[in-house]
Amino acid sequence: MSRLSLSDTDKTARDWFAETTSALGCKLITDAMGNQFAVRPGLQDGPPTYAGSHLDTQPTGGRYDGILGVTAAVEMLRVLNDNWVETAYPVGVVNWTNEEGARFPISMVSSGVWAGEIPLSRAHNLREVGGGSATMKSELERVGYLGETPCSHEVVPMAAHFELHIEQGPILEAENRKIGIVQGVQAYRWFSIDVLGADCHTGTTSFAHRADALLAASKMILHSHRAATAASALASTGILTLRPGSTNTVPGSVRFSLDIRASKDSTVEAVEADCKAAFARIAAGEDFGDLNAGGTSGRPCSVAWTTDSVSPAINFHADCIRCVTDAAGDLFGSEMGALTKEMVSGSGHDSVYTSKRVPTTMLFVPCRDGVSHNPREYSTPEDCAVGAQVLLGAVVRYDRMRASM
Repeated sequence: MSRLSLSDTDKTARDWFAETTSALGCKLITDAMGNQFAVRPGLQDGPPTYAGSHLDTQPTGGRYDGILGVTAAVEMLRVLNDNWVETAYPVGVVNWTNEEGARFPISMVSSGVWAGEIPLSRAHNLREVGGGSATMKSELERVGYLGETPCSHEVVPMAAHFELHIEQGPILEAENRKIGIVQGVQAYRWFSIDVLGADCHTGTTSFAHRADALLAASKMILHSHRAATAASALASTGILTLRPGSTNTVPGSVRFSLDIRASKDSTVEAVEADCKAAFARIAAGEDFGDLNAGGTSGRPCSVAWTTDSVSPAINFHADCIRCVTDAAGDLFGSEMGALTKEMVSGSGHDSVYTSKRVPTTMLFVPCRDGVSHNPREYSTPEDCAVGAQVLLGAVVRYDRMRASM
């Protein structure tokens, strides 16, 4: 399944959301980023307690990332209606636009605009990846979801934000646990690293006379793995481009991405500092960390860093976490300790931005083999139902907490 943001298939999903929540008696708001807010009234006025996520996907899916959080929140509304539950304050469901960043290349962009962290003009002017001419604004207009309401936490306020999500990792399944109680989101920094050497002929240039940018970059990537391992962090390279790209030419120019993640900002900063010092020594041709063992030292290269993104560690709100914990306890009883796990999210979500403005937390359910962003992405109906039940309980508990204050 593929449902890229603001595509025709995304419009179909948005139409479903609007029709379904309207039928459940909700007031609908669509803002200038196409974010959809469905609000069920409470006994008194006030900012709604929201649950939600996103309906867009990566090019290859899957069917649960984001989608579970929205559909479970819609089911929450249905259960409240079917059981004649009156909440003290309004309760809402939100569908955030372009969380994935797969079509328009800033992930979580619309919650970022809502939080006041990303300018609306920058978001509207994002062009689709792949060289197309469409922008976010032009596609919002095309599919009919360019709302007149300003995209702002001041105009569309929230009391709190709860997000149910698949784990996107293997831990819950491996430990036979049903709910991850998310404490926060780990810090990350993205960099582009440019290594400059010199093109030369592979058959006529000895190792000692080469300034091999790819060989130097390879050593840097290996060192980043070692440095992150030593710091209990993560370092990953997902993009590597080289020039000129010929079998019989030693590449003189390489750019690679570097993604550093850890639960603490200080750890990310330490790994970054370690890598910057080490990469400079590697580029200079030093036998750093035995990376030249068994090889021949060549001529030096140069290395330059560009910072692409900085996302500090996020700690979720204690009141929201307690509501999830207590809701899980209501469901699991004496098995609570065996069936739940406190976790830190390894990936970014819209809750990162909402947490900057309102009390926020997340809860995870297992996904098979930890697979996500892939057609094989799967969570059992039973696990989805457990997640939806805990989500409902957490939102109701938060509403009761507000009423008692």
